[in-house]
Amino acid sequence: PIISDDEVKRLIDDFIAAAKIAKRVGADFVDVKHCHGYLLHEFLGAKTRKGPYGGSFENRTRILREITERIRSEVPGLLIGVRLSAFDLVPYKPDPAQTRGAVLGPGVPEDFSHALPYQYGFGVDENDPTQYDLTETIRFLELCRELDIRLLNLTAGSPYYNPHVQRPASNPPSDGYRPPEEPLVGCARQINVVKQLKANFPDLVLVGTAYSYLQEYLPHVAQYYVRTGAVDSVGLGRMLLPYPSFLADAIAGKPIDERLICRTLSDCTTAPRAGLPSGCYPLDDYYKNNPDSAELKQIKRDRAEKMRK
Repeated sequence: PIISDDEVKRLIDDFIAAAKIAKRVGADFVDVKHCHGYLLHEFLGAKTRKGPYGGSFENRTRILREITERIRSEVPGLLIGVRLSAFDLVPYKPDPAQTRGAVLGPGVPEDFSHALPYQYGFGVDENDPTQYDLTETIRFLELCRELDIRLLNLTAGSPYYNPHVQRPASNPPSDGYRPPEEPLVGCARQINVVKQLKANFPDLVLVGTAYSYLQEYLPHVAQYYVRTGAVDSVGLGRMLLPYPSFLADAIAGKPIDERLICRTLSDCTTAPRAGLPSGCYPLDDYYKNNPDSAELKQIKRDRAEKMRK
């Protein structure tokens, strides 16, 4: 169902209530998230929505402006950051021609020939939604600057409909598809987009994403892009599940423990989609020895058996 305009207004009230709690418990800032197919990200692509929160760029970003204005007014001193999917791209699915039983095919784009010019995403080339177009992304960063939002974490796509874009990996989650490209291409795509945006907005603090697949080479690549001014900071997610001290060890000059490096096996995604805690089941002893590990293995076997049929 489509959220109504009245529901949007109540949702904004909830954002402000959450911001007040964050300030009360000592948070320095809140993240008004616009990424990965979650609600405010969907508003950025709501080009066909009628009313004050859809259609034009001004309408599609209205909710951010209203949330920001109320936080400034009702929670003074609390800073605001945004995690943004800088571009979407069309949804992907396993190639049915190359799916064999439990072996998923590589990802292929969903058919979009009937939907051109493409009106269902943000930062997407309307004539070829397998490619990005940063025109509106740049406008969004300009808006953040106007709203005095100085901190952005830039990501891309969605873990639900094109995970190879969002988090390059060698192995897909059990409900995904095999990589349609060398995962390093996905890393380079996001790194280069952030580099381009940083060149346009040197005054904003930009945190980059999609580095975990670089594995042993991550510290070297991160150091290069930070030192050359292509990004202000590098954000890590999957890597820190099995190896929380990864970057601290690298910065201190300690040997990297290769046994703990994230190998992008995607159990940290498969598990929560099955109702289990997210964690690194292959490498983290806490999760490996937890009863949830056996349940996760059984879930994966059951899914594989179902696909064979």
